[in-house]
Order: sequence, then structure tokens, then C-alpha cells
Amino acid sequence: MEKTKKHRGRLAETWHRLKKNKFAVVGLVIIVIVFLIAAFAPLIAPYAYDKQDLANAYCKPCAEHLLGTDKFGRDLFSRLIWGTRNSLTLGLGCVIAGAILGITIGAIAGYFGGQVDNVIMRIMDIFACVPMLLMCVVIAAILGPSIRNAIIAIAISTTPSYARLMRANILTVRDKEFIEAARAINCGNARIILKHIIPNAIAPLIVSITMNLGNSIISGATLSFIGLGAQPPLAEWGAMLADGRNFMRDHMELVLYPGICIMITVLAFNLLGDGLRDAMDPRLKN
Repeated sequence: MEKTKKHRGRLAETWHRLKKNKFAVVGLVIIVIVFLIAAFAPLIAPYAYDKQDLANAYCKPCAEHLLGTDKFGRDLFSRLIWGTRNSLTLGLGCVIAGAILGITIGAIAGYFGGQVDNVIMRIMDIFACVPMLLMCVVIAAILGPSIRNAIIAIAISTTPSYARLMRANILTVRDKEFIEAARAINCGNARIILKHIIPNAIAPLIVSITMNLGNSIISGATLSFIGLGAQPPLAEWGAMLADGRNFMRDHMELVLYPGICIMITVLAFNLLGDGLRDAMDPRLKN
């Protein structure tokens, strides 16, 4: 019971301090709106993302098409709405998969130490030596262009950063008294790692995951832009940029709208990540 109250107290304190950061709150509001748009895309979008109307190609904003149309007469507003869902799916998938891999690998390396730690971290160092974007392109090219393969590529490339951070956090808690107590009552290594070590070392990773969401959206858009992510006619912000780049001189809106969506979403995640970092830092307690 005391543990539950203490846990609730930490959450309440973090939320109380987060609310004081106006920029973090703005970022949180934007993120909530973006997620709602993604969740209710079929209800919000007036047209299907792939519905063509060649007679109204490059239509200017009007009552029927709020933001105009592209070269195939597809409604830009509808494609931006559907693109929100696909871009968030891409970003969330990358972060979740990369975090699970990195946390697992870092937990094993930090807990067991010794030769296990050396072997695992040297492998992570090899991966970390390769530029992230280059690794993403290589893996995505090998697997083939699709959103799923783009998620796999970005997740693999971000795993070393999560593993290093998790390992560093575990090294600070693995010799604590409550870990020794768990060993004394013959708790298994898996239970100690999952029930005691990871929950007490996860806080800095929450901040990293939040900020990496923005980076993952950019990486996903980059892969889609060069043809290794979302494939036509699927609506995704990076793919929309690629579709409109050859016509941007005469139809700037084709790249302007998806670019603004990427910018605002990434900025929101960065603002929230900065706010969480300050709110969860015990050295900044008032």
C-alpha cells in the first residue's frame, strides 16, 4: 500500500512540476490533438486518401477541397489527416521496437556485467559507429520498401542508444540494498531485472523515448522521401513531400503543408521531452 502511494506521489509531483512549464504543456496539447486526429482520421477526413479526381488536379483551396488537390486530384487535407496516422504509426513503431530491444539488451549487460557486458556493449559499439541514417537506408534497402521494414530499420539503428542508457542506469541501482534483499530471498535473475531493476532505472529512458519520437518521425519521413518507406498511394508526410518536390515551384502547397505538419509534431515532442526531463530530475526539486 505504501509503495502504491509513493508511486502515485511521484507521478503527482512530476505532473505538478510539468504543468509549470508552459512550453511543455503546449507540446502536450499539440501531441494530444495529433493523436486524436490520427485516431479519428476516417471521421475527420472528407475523402479517402487515394480518391482521385483528375478533372480537379492542382485545384486551389475551395469549399470542396480546403487545402486544394495534388496532381491526381486527391484532396490534400484528407491526405494530411491520413498521413498523421501513418506518420505516427511509423514513429511510434520505431520507438517502441527500438526501446524494447535496447532496454532488454542494456538490462542484461548492466545486470550481469563482466564478460557478458563486454561482449554485448562491443557489439553495440560496432552498430553505433555506423551513422544512423546510413544504417536505416541499408537495412530498409535490403528488406524492401514498406512502412513495416522502415520501422525495423529505424528500430535497429536506435537500439544502441537505448542499450547504453539502460546499462548506465542499471549500474547505479544493481548494488542497492533492495536488490541484495531480492537476491537474499532467492529471486531469479529475470524477476530481479523485470520487477526491481528496470522499474527503478526507467525514468531517464522515458525522457529519451519522448524526444526520440520526434527524431523517429523525421527518420521515417526521410526513408519515405527517398522511396524506402511508405509507398504510393499511401498517405504519409515524407511520401507527400517526395510527391510534391518536382512541382514545388508552381505548387508550393504540395510540400508546404506536410513540411509544416512534420515541423509542428516534432517540435511538440521535443518541448514535452524537455519538460519531462526537468520535471523528473530530482536535483531540480523546489
